[in-house]
Amino acid sequence: MNIANNWKDYEIIDMADGEKLERWGKVFLVRPDPQIIWKEKTFPSKWKNINARYNRSKTGGGSWEYVNNLPKAWQVKYKELTFNIKPMGFKHTGLFPEQAVNWDWMIDKIQKSKREIKVLNLFAYTGGATVACSYAGASVCHVDSSKGMVTWAKENIISSGLEKRPVRFIVDDVNKFVNREIRRGNKYDAIIMDPPSYGRGANGEVWQFENDIADLVKLCTNVLSDTPLFFLINSYTTGISSTVLENILRLCINPKHKGKFSSGEIGLPMSNSKLVLPAGIYGRWEQI
Repeated sequence: MNIANNWKDYEIIDMADGEKLERWGKVFLVRPDPQIIWKEKTFPSKWKNINARYNRSKTGGGSWEYVNNLPKAWQVKYKELTFNIKPMGFKHTGLFPEQAVNWDWMIDKIQKSKREIKVLNLFAYTGGATVACSYAGASVCHVDSSKGMVTWAKENIISSGLEKRPVRFIVDDVNKFVNREIRRGNKYDAIIMDPPSYGRGANGEVWQFENDIADLVKLCTNVLSDTPLFFLINSYTTGISSTVLENILRLCINPKHKGKFSSGEIGLPMSNSKLVLPAGIYGRWEQI
């Protein structure tokens, strides 16, 4: 497992009984996580002073319980990157800190390439990967069907001091956008995607991971440049193995692109403990 252990502004303080106690900068949150099936708290006293808790509803969904002066929004830093955080529906905060594993990998690949890199970031959400790739020196095309998420991504770029870097922000259905890029003849050296398990596009298009991921990856190979740098798939879809993502890449990427395939889990460490929270999977192809 690749563990995101370089954070200073984020940590898991404790986790038990379906919940994790987290520090986001100076803000302390309790949020549910289905992987935490053990009952025993390691540090019971540390759960007393929190700013908010997200309570799941027995009928689905849930709501935030504000306990102690939770700010409407605040910022956290990861190395030189700055992200805007705020409580959202369904327990989210606008950032998945475990993705720091992928940010570090992408930054390293882009900087070591020593050439101009064009990145296509699909299902790009609030732009964690967009910020990382922009920081590394790449030009980025950021695509998401939610106007609100794209606006948030722009704010993250500005907060990180990268507003003068070349970033295109597109509100669109991913499949429709890629098809248009194929017709235009546009090419990218790196492709990133973090597809949801289920979702709807800007005009009601239905996305279902198991049915659509292989076709999308195959479609995206049509916009890879002649000398691609990497292709990364990230997923949180329950029941899908990381090996499945690697298999799809092996089947779709042209053998003429000499590269290495890999896959695995990403996770978050708990402070002052040997416990690690599994937090997603990835499949990668990278140039060699």
